[in-house]
Amino acid sequence: MRKLLLSILAITLIVSAKAQTNENGAGGLLKKAGGLLNKNKSGSGLSSDEIIAGLKEALAVGTQNSAERLSAADGFFKDAAVKVLLPEEARQVEQKLRALGMGKLVDDAILSINRAAEDASKSAAPIFVNAVKEMTVQDGLTILRGADTAATGYLRKSTSPELISAFRPVIESSLEKTGATKYWSAVFDAYNKVSLKKVNPDLSSYVTGKAIDGIFYYVAEEEKKIRTNPAARVNDILKKVFGS
Repeated sequence: MRKLLLSILAITLIVSAKAQTNENGAGGLLKKAGGLLNKNKSGSGLSSDEIIAGLKEALAVGTQNSAERLSAADGFFKDAAVKVLLPEEARQVEQKLRALGMGKLVDDAILSINRAAEDASKSAAPIFVNAVKEMTVQDGLTILRGADTAATGYLRKSTSPELISAFRPVIESSLEKTGATKYWSAVFDAYNKVSLKKVNPDLSSYVTGKAIDGIFYYVAEEEKKIRTNPAARVNDILKKVFGS
């Protein structure tokens, strides 16, 4: 069975590699994978099982690091890359309220929705476990043929519906706990009193989406680090697969 998997993997990589022109990106990774399979023919190198195990471990490490980073105090709020701001349709609201001297109210609302995103991130890592466990050899081949964030793309595609279902109740609870709902209501109650155009965006849905975007932003960063930076390979399987 292993010989069959290795043959399939080798053929797929050879065909795919011919279509690659970038030696430093996915093409470079493919050449590395092809080299690993050639080593297997002489009895050394990595098996397909080890390669898939390395990819799974990369996802596990990346999601854990991302969740820990964003669930910390100010993980979202003081990180410009992922900070949750008011929705695009509410930016005009923000400007008008600040002009009316209600900047503190807006600031409280923004702080609270970021606190909700940080709180929800505490439950992010376990949600990815099943998707990582279910990765197949074919999934691994697709990732090996992909770009430097192909594993992140796989994870996002395979978990997004479940993440939304799991995150939203946590976000809603967090919004209540941090006072975001109260501040949000206060912001738009104040705005609606002075504007003919009423605004009532879905706060829970918006923050849920932004929290998930933030998680995947750093999962992608972690994946790129593991692929390119030896110091980011924190255990033996990652060192063996990505350092070969």
